[in-house]
Amino acid sequence: MTDFLTIGESVADIVRTPGRPDVAHPGGSSANVAYGLARLGRRAALLTQIGQDEAGRLIRDHLVSAGVELLTDGQRGAATPTAVVTLDGQGAASYDFAIGWTLRPVEVPAGVRHVHLGSIGAVQPPGAAAALEVTAGLRASATVSYDPNVRPALLGDRARAAERVERCVALSDVVKASDEDLRWLYPGEPAGEVARRWLGLGPAAVFVTLGAQGALAFTAAGQVSAAPVPVEVADTVGAGDAFMAAALDTMAALGLTGATARAGLAAGLDGPALAAMLHRAGAAAALTVSRAGANPPDAAELAAALEAAGSVGQ
Repeated sequence: MTDFLTIGESVADIVRTPGRPDVAHPGGSSANVAYGLARLGRRAALLTQIGQDEAGRLIRDHLVSAGVELLTDGQRGAATPTAVVTLDGQGAASYDFAIGWTLRPVEVPAGVRHVHLGSIGAVQPPGAAAALEVTAGLRASATVSYDPNVRPALLGDRARAAERVERCVALSDVVKASDEDLRWLYPGEPAGEVARRWLGLGPAAVFVTLGAQGALAFTAAGQVSAAPVPVEVADTVGAGDAFMAAALDTMAALGLTGATARAGLAAGLDGPALAAMLHRAGAAAALTVSRAGANPPDAAELAAALEAAGSVGQ
């Protein structure tokens, strides 16, 4: 049985810092979430596309080292997607992608309790259609989460991109987005207004990450906020994915994954549960940005960080 199935791209991040040699790191939003979940002790599988090239071997070895089960659609000959990640003086990342996404529908392992859909793999044709088909087919037995992790260079027309994102939101029980995602999708619209509108599409909870300002959670019952975890930033690569993995791990610990939990999901994600979830996810993101690449914490590291930081949130 698989606790979590993530669906989406695996990408070799070529990290470029002025004055330093390029460094390749395993990446891709969905791959990062699967890796983060496995590091936290969850049984995680990733449905993705990886080439038989050097970048593919780097990603494959990385994921398997954490215990992630790799699933593919059987296609051969495709190159592993890459992204040149340029870091500025504060460690913030910008991306230049070379990505093809041609996923075809496949059968997935039985017993999946939660599906995570994200980023490029959820919206880029032609593979996005298969990702959505697999996700929709699993809703009868699994809860669903989604992170748009917006990459403007790949999305084209803004209005059409927002439509594709909202289709994924409507499939989901829990959604996480950054404030930057929302600013690009809906210029000039406050994040809280977007989150509340998304709740009307179906999710029980919407999380909005605010970078160094912490995070917010929105449900039908109201809004919960969490303060940021102070950290010295090495780079921001993978921070949102580490946040997502820790939030999903917490959701599973609360017994809120699986379709049978859907009816009670909103009640289970009450104020105290959301505050604790946001703080734990924020600590995971903070550990990730304190070191290079998408390198989320394992369970012991996260527990130690939380013990050191104490409990924060309101």
